[in-house]
Amino acid sequence: MLLSPLKRRFTVASENDVALSSLYSLIRTKRCLQRRITLAKYFDYVSTPQAGAIATFSGTTRDTFEGKTVMELRYEAYVPMATRYLSSICASARSNWDIHKIAVAHRLGPVLVGETSVFVAVSSVHRGDGLDACKFLIDELKASVPIWKKEVYANGEVWKENAEFLEKRLELAETRGSLVKKHVAGEHKRSCCGSKVRVQEDEDHTDIAGDNKE
Repeated sequence: MLLSPLKRRFTVASENDVALSSLYSLIRTKRCLQRRITLAKYFDYVSTPQAGAIATFSGTTRDTFEGKTVMELRYEAYVPMATRYLSSICASARSNWDIHKIAVAHRLGPVLVGETSVFVAVSSVHRGDGLDACKFLIDELKASVPIWKKEVYANGEVWKENAEFLEKRLELAETRGSLVKKHVAGEHKRSCCGSKVRVQEDEDHTDIAGDNKE
């Protein structure tokens, strides 16, 4: 369920609760108290003597959008699903790049101009793996994780979808459309071939089902 601003609280998953030594959390507000993402905490978490590089990404609220003055961003999420998606994304990053630790944090509730709404940190032996994994994590988070953003302007507000999320939906739609076409083509091919076989076996039979077999 969606959490209302008055019911949100600060939570961080413990290391024991997270598989593969990956840390991901949703930073939530409690009443009117705003809790910022403590970047140093997550940076320290991924730091390890075995790492030769730490790649980070910090997404912040900017003050304008297409000429409009932005007052703040407000984020909501379906938390159980968001946590599962983040876990899956972290696991995918580990399976594709040689990395040590991952930290992903996302604010929910109001995020003022200049504040960090999302932070990703990855430690790795070499910078290439860390940079690639960090880019993958933020791109997939934007495209897949059920977190919604409302932009609040000086003269109004509007819910916004991430461009990556829209691209992901189009990509999935195209993939599904392609699979449906292949399925229909396959059914048509089997039907035609089956009919030919039955007609050759029993030319006088008028009720022919293409997929029927003797």
